[in-house]
Amino acid sequence: MTDTSNNHIREKILEILKVHPEGLTIESVSSQIGLHRQTVTKYLFWLDGANVIYRRRVGSATLHYLKEYVKLAKSD
Repeated sequence: MTDTSNNHIREKILEILKVHPEGLTIESVSSQIGLHRQTVTKYLFWLDGANVIYRRRVGSATLHYLKEYVKLAKSD
């Protein structure tokens, strides 16, 4: 069995976003984690609904950030 449990995938996405406080697109996250874009989208929407990440539209792209970095940037 491969290690693709829900918690493992969410943790991996959070690790990737933590390393990239500038925000990442779905394509960037999916290429780094090695999963299909639609799979990553499902988990990013779950994390957004759980209020763990923040999504921001920039032109035609949507960037995803960890909430802790958004709070730090706003307080500066």
